[in-house]
Amino acid sequence: MCRIGAIKSKDFVHPSTALCLMQSQQKGHDNSGFAMVMQDLGGVFADYKDKPLMSYACTDAGVKIVEDFMREKGFSLAFHWSPKKNDATGLDIELMQHYHFENWDYPKLMANAPQAEKEELLTGIRLELRRVLEDAGDKIGFVYSFWPDVLTLKEIGNPKDIGTYFDLWNKNDKLMAKIITVQCRQNTNYDIVRYAAHPFFNQGYTVLANGENTFYVKNKECQKNLHRSYIGFESDSQCFLYTLHYVHRQLKWPLTYFKHVITPLPFDQIETRDDAQVLLSIRQSLPHLEINGPNTIIGVLPDGTMINTCDSKKLRPVVIGREGDTVALSSEVCGLNDIMPNRDASKDIYTNERETVIINNDLEVLRCKQ
Repeated sequence: MCRIGAIKSKDFVHPSTALCLMQSQQKGHDNSGFAMVMQDLGGVFADYKDKPLMSYACTDAGVKIVEDFMREKGFSLAFHWSPKKNDATGLDIELMQHYHFENWDYPKLMANAPQAEKEELLTGIRLELRRVLEDAGDKIGFVYSFWPDVLTLKEIGNPKDIGTYFDLWNKNDKLMAKIITVQCRQNTNYDIVRYAAHPFFNQGYTVLANGENTFYVKNKECQKNLHRSYIGFESDSQCFLYTLHYVHRQLKWPLTYFKHVITPLPFDQIETRDDAQVLLSIRQSLPHLEINGPNTIIGVLPDGTMINTCDSKKLRPVVIGREGDTVALSSEVCGLNDIMPNRDASKDIYTNERETVIINNDLEVLRCKQ
């Protein structure tokens, strides 16, 4: 079973807090991977929030491919940062040669383009660059995200050792964010590859999950034709991201309808509701996006809103706690105990099988019954 966690705060948080959140859940780790997505960045990236940030891992050859590709597309490098590396012996980690996080200036012709056009450009660049790196050879490079104010780190190995190698255990003011989502352990039903490590990111949306989706094939075959960015499918949980993106961004449906798409109510319950016709239409129009199996899902929207929902039988655990100006979600309560020892645990929320929990930017926690 995977372990997932998320932190949303009014103050900037260091990744070491996210590592501590996950460390006490180490029995769920199998050294298949660690990944995190940081959003609303501070530290060294604080002055570059409007410039798209590319997160990638490459060999020497891969770095040259990225640099040549970006210049050919008219981008110019605005800021480069690489984490300090600790080459201690005995670390369980499958290292790449380089881990780069780079802010880029838009091509001159796009500098004043509408936001929607910029977003489509960034999506196209990421997808094309991923194909270029894959065509160049096995494990030449991996590009995880290319979006303003978003940093993604993925690696294969022991989460504690990965934190040691990237100096993430030592608090400093260089790498900070107000939103951090993190997962330890990949979906080991499939090949262990860096792209398969949660969280998954696409056009401002982040999703990570604990569990599995037994309707993976059905979801995948449907989603492949819905949007050009729905690619890869290295993990069955990636389908959760694409469905959230499709329902909320592409269809522009209210956020609460996401739950009705992935785990629709039984027909006999729908028939008793005032919105029965709407819910029946959802079931009829998107039946191939329904999910099944034990899972709990954490999502982040482009505006920073965080959500949590579970499968219709509540077969995977999750708990939400608050201390001061910080809200955290964890697969296990021991994670919250480690980073929020002084919180009022009696106010912890255990998301049930028929609700969506929404945490807005004022840290108000809303429980929306399906």
